[in-house]
Amino acid sequence: MTAAQNTALIVGATGVVGQACLRHFASLPGWHAIGVARRAIALPAGATALQLDLQDAAACRAALSARDDITHVVYAAVYEQPGGLVGGWHDQDQMRINLHMLRNVIEPLDRPGGPLRHVTIMQGGKAYGVHIHPQIAVPARERWPRDAHENFYWLQEDFLRERQARSGDAWHFTILRPRIVFGDAAGSNMNPIPAIGVYAWLRHEQGLPLSYPGGPPRVNQAIDADLIAQACAWAAESPNARNETFNLENGDVFVWQNVWPAIADALGMPVGEPEPQSLAEALAGQQPAWERLVDKYRLAAPRELAAFVGQGAAYADFQMNHGKAGPLPPVIMSSVKIRQAGFHACMDTEDMFRKWFGLLQQRGLLPTAQQARAGRPGS
Repeated sequence: MTAAQNTALIVGATGVVGQACLRHFASLPGWHAIGVARRAIALPAGATALQLDLQDAAACRAALSARDDITHVVYAAVYEQPGGLVGGWHDQDQMRINLHMLRNVIEPLDRPGGPLRHVTIMQGGKAYGVHIHPQIAVPARERWPRDAHENFYWLQEDFLRERQARSGDAWHFTILRPRIVFGDAAGSNMNPIPAIGVYAWLRHEQGLPLSYPGGPPRVNQAIDADLIAQACAWAAESPNARNETFNLENGDVFVWQNVWPAIADALGMPVGEPEPQSLAEALAGQQPAWERLVDKYRLAAPRELAAFVGQGAAYADFQMNHGKAGPLPPVIMSSVKIRQAGFHACMDTEDMFRKWFGLLQQRGLLPTAQQARAGRPGS
């Protein structure tokens, strides 16, 4: 490694955003990527791992305070309360833990003469209160005053602004606000893809079509995890991203009911009539059925269902408007600011769904669409 090479510390490298960022930074010439997580990391070529409990301040100091190579931090870690995803978003202890986790990473790296040059952190639609307000103005813009609700986003942001100001501009930061994130991370608390795939295949094994389980339609936005990774790489070096906040989305809008046929086709299943139900409840108690599916199709997926879907089913319920009555107002965030600043990547949301289900199939984490069609009665 040369002295001029950039080194990105990807914190939360087993999550849906962190995993994509680790892959992307490891692939960039002139960069070295270090993935940080509490559990083991599946490393892409060119990356290294640092196993670390972010809640352990002493361990973080010991691992990071003497490093002279970390020039950039992409902080994609988040602590979610086990067994209560949406309810945990209002929990004071959860907010405190998320603040301390970020502090435990930044404080050892933010030192006079240190190599740190840039930090990127993640927020999201909750910055605009999408989880508490029945309606937000359309489109949500970064320049709006801070929404008056308690959120660990504000605790982390205030900490970062205060540390950066004290550094004398030795380093800068960027705050990204992605919309609904989709990727291939297994066991993530906020990735609906594995949960939808399991729901689909449990229905397939019962000879049932893929019925949409959610509530009333709502115009919404998504973001591909790989696009977030590209935006992080752009923000790491662009002067236009210094100390700025940007919304981030694919570049189009979607309605779950409208993309459901593309999801079904990617999985090789026919679309059934809607069957409103909770995915979290539908997957509860399905461990034996999942084990049978893993054995039947010789999948490489974890035999522990929770290790594959995390709290993704509860997150899907929230995003699919389970239990809500319509009509529902749209949730749209403007991405004009980041495009004007110089980041222009975009993706068709239907193509995004096909991509991620296809990758899970290629890796043997779900059966293939061909297997689904071959096993369909009358095929």
